[in-house]
Amino acid sequence: MQQGDQRKRPSVHTIFSRIRNSQQYFLLNLLSGNADVLTPEEAAEWTNPETGTGKQACERKYLMTAEEEDAMYRESYLRFLEEREKEEIQLFFVPSYACNFDCAYCYQKEYGPQGDFLTPAVTDAFFLFVKKYFAGRDKYITLFGGEPLLKGEKHKEAIAYFVDKVHESGLSLAVVTNGYLLEEYIDILSKTSIREIQVTLDGTEQVHNVRRPLKGGLPTFESVVRGIDACLLHDLPVNLRVVVDRENINNIPALASFAIQKGWTQHPLFKTQLGRNYELHHCQATQRLFTRKELNEHLYDLIIRYPYIKEFYKPPFSVARYLAEQGQLPSPLFDSCPACKTEWAFDYTGKIYPCTATVGKKGEEVGSFYPVAFLNEEAVETWQQRDVVAIEACRQCPSQLACGGGCGAVAKNKNGSVLSPDCRPVKELLEMGFSAYLLQEENE
Repeated sequence: MQQGDQRKRPSVHTIFSRIRNSQQYFLLNLLSGNADVLTPEEAAEWTNPETGTGKQACERKYLMTAEEEDAMYRESYLRFLEEREKEEIQLFFVPSYACNFDCAYCYQKEYGPQGDFLTPAVTDAFFLFVKKYFAGRDKYITLFGGEPLLKGEKHKEAIAYFVDKVHESGLSLAVVTNGYLLEEYIDILSKTSIREIQVTLDGTEQVHNVRRPLKGGLPTFESVVRGIDACLLHDLPVNLRVVVDRENINNIPALASFAIQKGWTQHPLFKTQLGRNYELHHCQATQRLFTRKELNEHLYDLIIRYPYIKEFYKPPFSVARYLAEQGQLPSPLFDSCPACKTEWAFDYTGKIYPCTATVGKKGEEVGSFYPVAFLNEEAVETWQQRDVVAIEACRQCPSQLACGGGCGAVAKNKNGSVLSPDCRPVKELLEMGFSAYLLQEENE
């Protein structure tokens, strides 16, 4: 289209599709911030600016001139960059790559140093680096692994010292743990401000114990449940994570019932997340992994059959859940990869990585904080420039502002380049989301 052409045409960012299990359609445009449900008659004429529906589509910015759209895109992108500079930074720290579990789907199994303990010198160097490099930015620390909460006095002493340093720094702490020894660490963790404790529970007792046993095969379910109960009893926020694949998807209704009966879902400090395992490294060889679309298809079918699941977990279905709950669309997402921007990862060997999906993988280091502090500025810049503007394949994609280019680590692992897309099936997710949330609410 020639510059200055004033013809109204469907915006590149307008997503139009039929709602799952419905005769109705939806229009959605994250650039203009609008979403609407259309009757079949309205759907047939929305692209014609001479009709009543078409005129409304112009007013709602589903139809725009190229000049109008380009100006709106530039303004929105600059606002996104400005706001991201103010965002809170999450700093992951791995005190050990060791783990007491033997999860079959673990993507870290075949890499990462396994020896030695976290020392006070390394902890001190980490907090010194954080104070200097991230000065003036809101931030918090997340303990990650491996498994950060392991047995043994030496390990507990190292974690206790780290928690004390978090408290001294005036920061808050999150912990990603398998939950097995969580009860034993409650007193230590209670000494500082806890953002959340993320605990993984992969199903009801029999299912979880098969998927996430201890090394040696002993069960873990009861200990994890006690850990969750202990956290909630001590007012420590819990984020329950379920890693979902073909082996446990049909156990979700039973797990939801269990959580509801335990009273967890009514606790103000309890929330959940369901997701696939990383499409990274060694777990890719398995046949259990869902694609993102497959997982959401199964979740959609389950919540239609068992509506009470939504008390336990409501799939986001791209931006559909946000729209249903907030009554408006989120801001355009020009970048969904936080690596070296709002997320960094560090480990007890003194190395720095872009994010949790790369931490511990040889060759992904972008610097060190111990014994010498330095950053590979070229490597950092590659990650920092990644967004939908820099990824050529994203530029004309109507889903780009909902997808944000996906995960940079997955894209690099799959395509060989950080500046390549990890695509999301946005339109299909929205079809399910409008059906599950928005139409249902209209009919209630």
